[in-house]
Amino acid sequence: MSLTKNPLGRSGLEVTEFCLGTMTFGNQTDEKTAHAQIEHAAAAGINFMDAAEMYPVNPVRAETVGRTEEILGNWFAKSGKRHEWILATKVSGAGLEAVRDGAPISPATMTEALEASLRRLQTDVIDLYQLHWPNRGSYAFRQQWGFAPETQDTAETRQHMADCLGWAAREVDRGTIRAMGLSNESAWGTMAWNRLAEAEGLPRMESVQNEYSLMYRMADTDLAEVLLHEEVGFLPYSPLAAGLLSGKYQDGSVPEGSRMAVDIAFGGDGGLGGRKTDRAFVAAAAYLQVARDFGHDPAQMAFAWSARRPFVTSSIFGATTLAQLDHALDAIDVTLSEECLAALDAVHRAHPFPF
Repeated sequence: MSLTKNPLGRSGLEVTEFCLGTMTFGNQTDEKTAHAQIEHAAAAGINFMDAAEMYPVNPVRAETVGRTEEILGNWFAKSGKRHEWILATKVSGAGLEAVRDGAPISPATMTEALEASLRRLQTDVIDLYQLHWPNRGSYAFRQQWGFAPETQDTAETRQHMADCLGWAAREVDRGTIRAMGLSNESAWGTMAWNRLAEAEGLPRMESVQNEYSLMYRMADTDLAEVLLHEEVGFLPYSPLAAGLLSGKYQDGSVPEGSRMAVDIAFGGDGGLGGRKTDRAFVAAAAYLQVARDFGHDPAQMAFAWSARRPFVTSSIFGATTLAQLDHALDAIDVTLSEECLAALDAVHRAHPFPF
């Protein structure tokens, strides 16, 4: 099976249904391996990669902020193949102390972040520039249980959107950005950004990058209609639910070099960003059984499911090692039967939102 290309919103850009995620580059994944991953992904036909100024993660540290973009920039400079890739990166939002002391997104911080990203990436233009999370807060990152929209100031939020879209218009005119996107955003937020953009003749938000997997299907119930009817691209991240869907953490296992192990080594709780719950392991076991029943590798099943949902533009997958990447790339050739899809839906109904 060959890779499908999908339109990225109304931007005119076309991206492959799988996107190379880079958040481990510079931490769990060294530069040589990262460059090999880029080359293997390109050989498989992938034309889309996603980064962020705060990367690498697990954990985010002030001393490593920007290292991922530097690694990508070094590969672009060495290979001369920047033109072969649709390149996405992100500006960090409020509250992340490792980046600009946790300053919120504003035209001033976006200018600072963009110029730094362009230097690190050794490029003149970023194809998709995304706001990593909203200033007003988000349902993402396990915050859906306590997120309180009633505390927001509507006028302040709308003015912030207008200011950022005005900034985007200037950068698009300057040629440093081709398209804008959102991340960890809600259905209302996506509509609000684009209603304002349409009313004022400003660049619209062409995509939303949110968590989405067999174990976290929130987009099914809030974003799907917006994405389809408003022609906004959807870029799921964490399609393996931080590795839970691979089965590698079942029965108390903590593989050496895994996200959980690295987090523990740096003094974290190994909680996979709040995903490690008793219910999550029960749900993972049910999905693993579906994979066995239909003869699929569980990770490849999860990747294929994510990439081919009707409102998905490109599913972002990452890998620590080259072997893991090559294993993930085999998902390109995986086709899930209607019976398998029905079985996956049945597990979702039995184990909804386990974290």
